[in-house]
Amino acid sequence: MKKHLLLFLIAFLNLNAYAQITFEKGYFINTANNKVECFIKNMDWKNNPTEIEYKLSLEGESAIGTINNMIEFGIYNDSKYIREVAQIERSNDNLKYLDGNKQPKFSEEQVFLKILVEGKATLYTYYDSNLKRYFYSVDNSKIEPLVYKRYMVTEKKMGKNNHFRQQLFNDLQCSSFKKNTIANLNYELKPLSKLFIEYNQCMNADFENYEPTSDYNFLNFTLRPRFNSSALAIENVETNLNFDFENKNSFGLGVEIEYIFPFNKNKWSIAVEPTYQSYKNSKTTSDYNISGGELTAKVDYSSIEIPITFRHYLFLNNKSKIFLNASYVLTTQPESAIRLIRTDGSTYATYDIESQNTFAFGLGYNFKNKYNLEIRYLKKRNILNSYSYLRADYQTFSVIFGYTIF
Repeated sequence: MKKHLLLFLIAFLNLNAYAQITFEKGYFINTANNKVECFIKNMDWKNNPTEIEYKLSLEGESAIGTINNMIEFGIYNDSKYIREVAQIERSNDNLKYLDGNKQPKFSEEQVFLKILVEGKATLYTYYDSNLKRYFYSVDNSKIEPLVYKRYMVTEKKMGKNNHFRQQLFNDLQCSSFKKNTIANLNYELKPLSKLFIEYNQCMNADFENYEPTSDYNFLNFTLRPRFNSSALAIENVETNLNFDFENKNSFGLGVEIEYIFPFNKNKWSIAVEPTYQSYKNSKTTSDYNISGGELTAKVDYSSIEIPITFRHYLFLNNKSKIFLNASYVLTTQPESAIRLIRTDGSTYATYDIESQNTFAFGLGYNFKNKYNLEIRYLKKRNILNSYSYLRADYQTFSVIFGYTIF
């Protein structure tokens, strides 16, 4: 099983190295204010980048453009960034680390700001890990930060500096805005983008929205029946009473809930997949001398496994993609046991099976975001771990079929 999985992983890595390089039509403006048409590697950046990889032609060599030699770059019909010495407020927004200062503390930093809505009023954003900051300008004025800060009023009471609402109230005057349009505005991407779009429409101004509403489904619910091939080897270190079971085939059923992260071209996701699995098998040995002759080991093992999976997609075309999984598999406590039975049917020993968590790795193919097929390998786990003199290594290789309901 390991050899087969290794071959699949090698094939995936070779294909991944080839297919992930996607360059899209774009441009950049250098420090001499010259616009250069090119092809930019679209990383669908979660954090604002400080450099890009580009080609002057699709067949040409790639080069690196940095924040030091570019003042603007964009990918047509996708995204646009401009260089700015911006006022960045970097106080920690985690509730555990909030300070008691209501006023923001700004520092000047040269960054690429991402343009969200561009027009008479323009909205920008800067992301850096958990830091999210928004900026704006009106009629090509100086870019200003939208002021927002959470702080502690007392040890148990949190306050918010929502000065950004006053800024927008002063600078985005529109007769069609309702009384509470800005008064109740949240410091978040969607409501801010909506406000700037509505203002530009109100002023009959031309504008560009770089954050279009997407109909991409970021949450998938998938039924996943599977074919399992499982193996078990039992070793008694005290008596040398060992049982090496042959692979046994069985069926299982899982239900997967997957969340697609809305960045990096939807290539990453996390999934939770409660799965029922069972394994029944028997093995007889005559190598151990007991009264009555032979011993038969009977295994009756069932459990609910819950893989928590990180998944990476590699798009082949508009309909097809392959994916690579890494999972940590939680296992519920089973009411299962391994029994040793004498020839006359009497019980020689009973060992309770203990649930053990493990890791799993998989490779799969998805078609039309509806059908998928995966091969998965679950690492060995000792299901008799509570017995110091016993070891029972259990491992599974699965072929999983998937049908996404929504």
